[in-house]
Amino acid sequence: MIQGVLLIALASLFWATTSIVAKFLFNGTELEPITLGFLRLIVALPFFWLLMRREQRQLRRVHPGEKASGSSLRTLGWRALLPLAALGLFQAIYQGSYLLAVDLTGAGIATLISLCLPPVMVAILAAPILGEKPTLLTILAAIGAIAGTAMLVVSDIDTAGTLRLAGLLMALLASAVYTGFTLTSRYNSAGTPVFTTAFICFLTAAILLLPAVMIGDGFSGIKTMEFRHWLMVGYIGVVPTCIGYVCFFTGMKTTPATLSSIIVTLEPLFVALLAWLFLGEILGATGIAGALILIVAVIVASRYGNMTGANRKG
Repeated sequence: MIQGVLLIALASLFWATTSIVAKFLFNGTELEPITLGFLRLIVALPFFWLLMRREQRQLRRVHPGEKASGSSLRTLGWRALLPLAALGLFQAIYQGSYLLAVDLTGAGIATLISLCLPPVMVAILAAPILGEKPTLLTILAAIGAIAGTAMLVVSDIDTAGTLRLAGLLMALLASAVYTGFTLTSRYNSAGTPVFTTAFICFLTAAILLLPAVMIGDGFSGIKTMEFRHWLMVGYIGVVPTCIGYVCFFTGMKTTPATLSSIIVTLEPLFVALLAWLFLGEILGATGIAGALILIVAVIVASRYGNMTGANRKG
């Protein structure tokens, strides 16, 4: 189990580098956040296609006579495809809103709000939507998460101009969208294999983002990119997105879901540390206190809110 824990922690570290590298890209080029989200998916799609094909071959060997199983794209009906398309829609909106929040605010505060609020909100919303009864600790965790988020926002007020406030709102939108993503994942009972789900989700997100990028003339920013900037895009598509997912799902095979959901809360901590080291971002005393309260709330919600670690983003 130790190896699984280390792999999940490594995945969290890889994911944490996304916002840091993205911030360098935004500072050094005129690349739009939504364009980066699209390019990230395009880089990752061939990798997930190969993983999906490998996954389907393995499932056919294990269940050679099950033609109606959800292991093949040919056997997926509308009942299975619609939730996957919804996941793709959520992923598309998340990519744009999260990266825009990173661009307009700091990488640390954008990640804390975008990634720490959803687990707690899922634990609360799962009651009316999925019929999962929240515990008293879950309710207290939600209150703590709201308080921690408020402290993060308050800590940023001194430096918050119009664009920065817009970034905070984008981070809140990203957290709301990812909450929807997680709830839809838990509602989907089609049993679609992991990498098949990931490929369809990312493909749908890329298809939805393409017209948005084209309408907003998002490709014009590519002209300002040098070779080193393309390397950064390749890094985001390969390391955090592809390798990060493989590490996470490999670690999940030997790690309990509850424990894995707690380990992934290392990601915002890693982001805050990397943002301090490489970007000079400082949350301040109130912001640090709010971040700690928010992370504790996530751990409580993950431990006692009956959450699963399998429904994790990129």
